[in-house]
Amino acid sequence: MTRPPAPDADSPPDPVRAPAAASGPAPRRRWAGRNYTLLSLAAVITNLGASGALIASAFAVLEAGGSATDVGLVAAARTTALIVFVLVGGAVADRIPRHRVMVVANTVNCTSQGVFAALVITDQAHVWHMVLLSAIGGTGHAFFAPAAEGMVLSSVTGEQAGRAFALFRVGINGAGIGGAALGGAMVAAVGPGWVLAVDAGAFAVAAALRAFLDVSGIPEREPGGSIVADLKVGWREVTGRPWLWSIVLQFAVVNAVVAAAEAVYGPLVAREHLGGAGPWGLAMGAFAAGTLAGALVMTRWKPRRVLLAGVLCVFPLALPPAALAVPLPVSWLAVVMFVSGACIEVFAVAWMMALHQEIPEDKLSRVSSYDWLGSIALIPVTTALAGPMQDLVGRSAALWGCAALVVVLTAAVLWVPDVRQLRRRTEHTAAGSAGGGDRTDAGDGAGGAADAEQPAGQPIVKAPSGGSGDGTASASPTG
Repeated sequence: MTRPPAPDADSPPDPVRAPAAASGPAPRRRWAGRNYTLLSLAAVITNLGASGALIASAFAVLEAGGSATDVGLVAAARTTALIVFVLVGGAVADRIPRHRVMVVANTVNCTSQGVFAALVITDQAHVWHMVLLSAIGGTGHAFFAPAAEGMVLSSVTGEQAGRAFALFRVGINGAGIGGAALGGAMVAAVGPGWVLAVDAGAFAVAAALRAFLDVSGIPEREPGGSIVADLKVGWREVTGRPWLWSIVLQFAVVNAVVAAAEAVYGPLVAREHLGGAGPWGLAMGAFAAGTLAGALVMTRWKPRRVLLAGVLCVFPLALPPAALAVPLPVSWLAVVMFVSGACIEVFAVAWMMALHQEIPEDKLSRVSSYDWLGSIALIPVTTALAGPMQDLVGRSAALWGCAALVVVLTAAVLWVPDVRQLRRRTEHTAAGSAGGGDRTDAGDGAGGAADAEQPAGQPIVKAPSGGSGDGTASASPTG
């Protein structure tokens, strides 16, 4: 996505007008302005807290006397609220300043997690409390995520956008890994309630940081019609770009079948053939390490045909279901998971680059909301049907079916001309949208495809483009 120039105090000198040997302190890198720095720091902080909170919430349910079904209900409440409200959140974020939406949403999440923590610490928590608070948190995230996508993508400028997005994802992936490890240790040491309290504090710090985002260079939104009218505009933006809607549809299914394979079948295979939870945790850790490796690769690699490179890297997502279907020994399974994690991260950064250069700034959040919806809508369905499908055709056949769907859908997307032809821009040209704080319309641009959108990740393998970094499992591009 691209934005017109919007000078501000943190923006580096224009390379055309500034002398090559300017005196004074070295300017900040063009793509690393204040907004990028604040957004990255806030995302790392919230990912650290939220990764531990995902573990803590499950143990909180169990310690309150809940069953495995209750754990699922609490998790499903958040996802359901996100699905229900994410389109509205995208429309709202394109109507009013996005940083305000983000701060309010962070405040809502801070409050819900704080109440959750207090109830658990005082032994007053009941399952219905947790379901309600989880739904409130999901609603906050539904408004936060599309706004965050727009802010992250509009915070970067110049031909180093790909590197900036990759470094952003290195930060949030590393925070996710570290947060999960730290959260698990804290749950064992001090109990789940205090981990939830830390997560509430992380949201408070993130809200404070995001309140300082500079939006002075972003033009005021023109008064529009109703929310429904705004959603129709976003729908036209998505459906008018074959490469965009085809990849969103692809990942609606890919995310869903990978979720079923890793969240349902994987633990069963591990228990029966691999030695239990320890080996399965090793395999999932290898996937997480792969995402870091993939993001690091993308700090150096600038594929010319950005979407072609990204979509080709989706094929390896068929390997984990196939490895579980055999099943492979845990050492080989870990290798497979590492490779698939690295490859999906390459796709995630490539997707962000495409969105960055193609989507008009004033429609980013609406497009992002459709991408989020596509990325998560089928996951509850496939995880619910995974058990009956196993009973019907057998676990091995179901896993091979998951692998086959990934391969077939990815091959189908490659038939879309724009997917093969969309190119990264190398000159400073505008792609047609209004400017934003740290970002100018010099982009990684593409030639030859219609405007674009952003994408849509645990066990989601592709989450919307920028990634919110606020605790919804995601392998999407922005974290």
